[in-house]
Amino acid sequence: MTPVQSPPASPPTAIRPRVVARTGLYAVLAANVAVVTVFFTQAGFASNALIVLGRLAGLYGALFMAFQLVLVARLPWLDRRIGMDRLTSWHRWVGFGLLWTLMSHAVFITFGYAEGANLGPVDELVELAETTEGVLRAIVALFLIMLIGAVSARYARRRLAYETWHFIHLYTYVAVVLAFTHQVGVGTTFTSSSAATAYWWALWGVALGSVFLGRVVLPLRRNLRHRLRVSAVVPEADNVVSVYMTGRDLDKLPARAGQFFLWRFMTKDRWWQANPFSLSAAPDGKSLRLTAKAAGDGSAALRHIPVGTRVFAEGPYGAFTALHRTRPESVLIAGGVGVTPIRALLEEIEGHAVVIYRVARDQDAVLYGELRDLAAAKGAELHLVSGPAVPDKLAPAELARLVPDIADRDVFLCGPPPMMNAVLRSLRELGVPKSQTHFERFSLAG
Repeated sequence: MTPVQSPPASPPTAIRPRVVARTGLYAVLAANVAVVTVFFTQAGFASNALIVLGRLAGLYGALFMAFQLVLVARLPWLDRRIGMDRLTSWHRWVGFGLLWTLMSHAVFITFGYAEGANLGPVDELVELAETTEGVLRAIVALFLIMLIGAVSARYARRRLAYETWHFIHLYTYVAVVLAFTHQVGVGTTFTSSSAATAYWWALWGVALGSVFLGRVVLPLRRNLRHRLRVSAVVPEADNVVSVYMTGRDLDKLPARAGQFFLWRFMTKDRWWQANPFSLSAAPDGKSLRLTAKAAGDGSAALRHIPVGTRVFAEGPYGAFTALHRTRPESVLIAGGVGVTPIRALLEEIEGHAVVIYRVARDQDAVLYGELRDLAAAKGAELHLVSGPAVPDKLAPAELARLVPDIADRDVFLCGPPPMMNAVLRSLRELGVPKSQTHFERFSLAG
């Protein structure tokens, strides 16, 4: 096997990059909440308490909306330290906070003005929509946010195709524009002082600029520079295939073992479809490789992609990398096709490693030959654990037998959700700290 030139491994650090990034995000959000509150108090209070509460809820809703955009902007600095799965989870919860603050804004404002005008809430809402600039746009924006919130609930999300959910989610950007124009038109805090006006323009500029940078500029720039093409398609098993890609200046592509891309293969029937696949080999500056199991129409069709096909790749994404090591020695646990980022990590990671590969049958062990050769070359231990799910082959007692010092190692875990959940329970029982447990679930936001 030809050795690859891995990037210098990050030494275990006392302050985890994820902690730094998370603390920074919390601090930024808290500082902006404070600034918004100060501007709100400086603008003066209305005589009606409901209107006061409504205006404050609207301001916090606008702030949450801007924060939402930053969370899904796919900014490399945040993504590599926190991970797209955790950013997506935060995006979801902030989204529900946004929904409730905007609904509170609408209800308090409507009832507050209705009380002052001696009208019913519905009549007052109609009156505001007809006579006040921007209110109708705000109603449409709220309706869109409510629709997006409904389809983002777990029950609905599991029953929608990703493409359908993503298309609906794109209306968030329409809601952002409508909400902002409403704020410009009637927001008393927005126009209360030149400092407040400058603040809100800067806030929205940073939020929308982050999205444009992370979702448009960086992908276009990287693809224009690297010009990826399929160089080989290699079946690994009956239902598993590897796709090799080459391009220009790949040594300048900031990809690391364990990360993934959103891949678009530019054929007439696939150019519109993006699929997340991890790198199954550490980037060597010359080529990239993904390995996928035929779990759906998109991955099944990879076997038939012609050599020479142009590839549009968004990424690299993910925090499942050696950047987050906290200990000099590691345990790499893979289940099924989750072996792909684990195999790549084994190439890059330094220090003694124990690799545990969980499969139902020995013949399901994809890339096992490569793992065996890599483990031998790096002095790592390799354990192939096969058999039915019951009894649990990775129960605490079995993990402790395979790796007696597991609590003193970093654990990198990738596999099907049921297997990952079972292993995470075992790690907790064995006393492995959360700071030493590294995993990532594919989860994409609009």
